[in-house]
Amino acid sequence: MKVLGVDNVFLPVGDLTQAVAFYQDAVGLPVAKRFDEIGMVLFRIGDETPGLGVGVSESPTAGGQKVWFEVPDARAAADELSAKGVAPLAQPFRIPTGWAFEVRDPWGNVIGFTDYTAKPELGR
Repeated sequence: MKVLGVDNVFLPVGDLTQAVAFYQDAVGLPVAKRFDEIGMVLFRIGDETPGLGVGVSESPTAGGQKVWFEVPDARAAADELSAKGVAPLAQPFRIPTGWAFEVRDPWGNVIGFTDYTAKPELGR
């Protein structure tokens, strides 16, 4: 078997309206499709086909998940999210490719943001 790439990443959430408010309004991921009948929303990630799917779960905080997104400038993104009331778990920190920081969504999932300012040849 050969894996060709990422299709979608899915995270458990407790409420679709609250998830849209967090992921679309605060984080800036546009809604690609809503599947209200099955309790799921798919958000677009940049210009790529893979998306972030969130689905209503009875226990959304059990074993919260982690996913990271690439941004042009992680420190600026941390400031932008802070201004929207989404506080980073810690100050942005250096990593080999640049800077990164993480936030938690309302259900305990960790959403990370990283840039490639130290190794732009590896970024998008």
